[in-house]
Amino acid sequence: MITPIRSEGSRKHAARRLFICGACVFVGLTHLSCQRSEDAGNATKVEKVVVYCSVDETFARQVLGEFERQSGTKLSIIGDTEAGKTTGLVKRIMNEAQAGNPHADVFWSSELFNTILLAKRGLLEPYASPAAADIPDKYRDSQNRWTASAVRARVVAFDPTKVSAAELPTRWEELAEPRFAKHVAIANPLFGTTRGHVAAMFVMWGEGRAISFLQRLRSGGARIEAGNSSAVRAVMSGKAKFAATDTDDVWMAQKSGASIDLRYLDMGDGGTLLVPCSVAILKGCANSKGARQLVDYLVSADVEKLLANSRSRNIPVRESVRKELDIDWPAESNVEYEAIAESMDESSTIVRDIFLR
Repeated sequence: MITPIRSEGSRKHAARRLFICGACVFVGLTHLSCQRSEDAGNATKVEKVVVYCSVDETFARQVLGEFERQSGTKLSIIGDTEAGKTTGLVKRIMNEAQAGNPHADVFWSSELFNTILLAKRGLLEPYASPAAADIPDKYRDSQNRWTASAVRARVVAFDPTKVSAAELPTRWEELAEPRFAKHVAIANPLFGTTRGHVAAMFVMWGEGRAISFLQRLRSGGARIEAGNSSAVRAVMSGKAKFAATDTDDVWMAQKSGASIDLRYLDMGDGGTLLVPCSVAILKGCANSKGARQLVDYLVSADVEKLLANSRSRNIPVRESVRKELDIDWPAESNVEYEAIAESMDESSTIVRDIFLR
């Protein structure tokens, strides 16, 4: 076949068309490449679940590491300090929500009270995890905004080589008596489980008795420590005889070889305060699928077993798991978690005035 000869103008016109077509192809390919890179970046981003976690790092690392291993999902874990336990992360969640820029997908907390506050402020995404179906109603929000499990108990810690059983208090209110107060160490009552414990006292005893307790504790010479483990260390070092703390801090100290023991004290209705861990999906989270997968795992019986068998020795809320592991349920106060959460802001204002003025 003979190809017709074209004029110079025709050749230039054809060249221009070829250049334009080539440029369009280049731009299209470049856009497609960028789009694929962006999509790949987004896919990587969506795969990762961001967790705000106030559960003690030692135990959280084991549990969350097992989730990564089983699921193949990568986690970005942001923790909290002992001194600002839970409270710092809660403020961060609130600030990010107010700015319209939530950073985390899941909040896994070492307590329940602040999680309830987040729910009341509309900052949690409802999710009824099928893995939580066998958890007692008391530990599940009626609107499915949070689930709780794996409790610790509020106890008084002491050195049994220095304090006899006859010298121990039996009720929490006794700690403010002169014979005890000067020997007591307590974590900063504006943070962590101690904050919730104090709020529970306001609910159980009424404002007058609770204020009197705090004032007598303060004037009696009680030590204010950075956190629960610091309060236990005060007993270990001989700076205090009694520490208001959580069971896990005592078990950890025992594992380290310390001479330390605990007693469950009566809140006034025959039992002590039990503090469960809690988990919730944050409103506006970027990875709702991954968040649900993580929540399913954290509320499972397997995780309750992991925490029960860890040095933390959390007590499962599932009776079947307790029977399987031969774990007893301590005498429990009947104070309601919702009421404690509602009392926290007011009680913290009073605590601040008594202890920080």
